[in-house]
Amino acid sequence: MPRTSQTDLAVLGALSTAPMTGYAVREAIRDSVGHFWNESFGQIYPTLSRLESDGLVVKGDDGRFRLTDAGRVRLRERLLEPVDPVPARNGVLLRVFFGRTLGPQACRRVVDEAAAEAEATLAVLTRIRAEVEAEPDTADRPYVMLTVSAGETAARARLAWVEEARAVLDGLDRG
Repeated sequence: MPRTSQTDLAVLGALSTAPMTGYAVREAIRDSVGHFWNESFGQIYPTLSRLESDGLVVKGDDGRFRLTDAGRVRLRERLLEPVDPVPARNGVLLRVFFGRTLGPQACRRVVDEAAAEAEATLAVLTRIRAEVEAEPDTADRPYVMLTVSAGETAARARLAWVEEARAVLDGLDRG
């Protein structure tokens, strides 16, 4: 699925929760699915314009966009499409892969930064989990919690890898 289709999906999904302005769409994406997806204002506004031209959203006099019936149908169609695998882009692993050039100490700093990022992510997701669990139960809750769980699992896996990487790098530093 090309990037545009993914952006369409994110924007239509955000608008499925409530009518909102373009700015609010960006904020909703950041605040709800931001731990695993992001969109820039530069992507959202052209997408909203195109979705409006396609009759999938309408802009009200209040400046807020709303899904049309066709937009709700299109959202469901997009959600049913196979997920297009996106090649991973991981700057930490790129640097570690070429670590011979950096040396063990510089690689250790890269790994330590990855640990700090994973710990920060885990803290944010722990807070989100607590907030969602404190709210009244909704039909969306199990799905939200599945995405939170995926993020927590990925952060914990990153921290486990950090420990392994530190041990290897410490051995190289002594060797």
